Amino acid sequence: MSDEPNAAARGAAMAREKLAQAKADAAKRGQLPRREPRRKAGPRREAGDPQLFGRAIADLLADRGWERSAAVGAVFGRWQDIVGPDLAAHTRPESFDEGEVLIAADSTAWATQVRLLARTLIRRLNEELGDGAVTKVKVRGPQNAPRPTGGLRVTGSRGPGDTYG
Repeated sequence: MSDEPNAAARGAAMAREKLAQAKADAAKRGQLPRREPRRKAGPRREAGDPQLFGRAIADLLADRGWERSAAVGAVFGRWQDIVGPDLAAHTRPESFDEGEVLIAADSTAWATQVRLLARTLIRRLNEELGDGAVTKVKVRGPQNAPRPTGGLRVTGSRGPGDTYG
């Protein structure tokens, strides 16, 4: 139970980080906000009139071309809800680039499990992000495995007598 608030905080921090990254990427590509307001059908809203918060955020994301990046950040922030608590406890999404999602696993066994579930995971992520958004899942296992403990170690190269037969 005490892990849930911590996991939620990590998810929110990851979503904020991905949104900041998306903003920086959009600025690099020269996708700056429009100077003129968007025109919509229907009654015209005055500049000072209140607007629904969700609608204002959606308009901002659309104006700046951040819809996909915001959706990816939301998926990364809700990883546990999307893949389930068991898989989320041992994996985390690290990046999304041109249809490829990089997932880090905390053990080789969980990395293998994610590889086996890749098709299902791609389908599930495409349900969240839109058809064709995710085309490939790349899995990275643990980088620094713990060293085995114990007092006995064989050093040097193995000789020709180590052939079992």
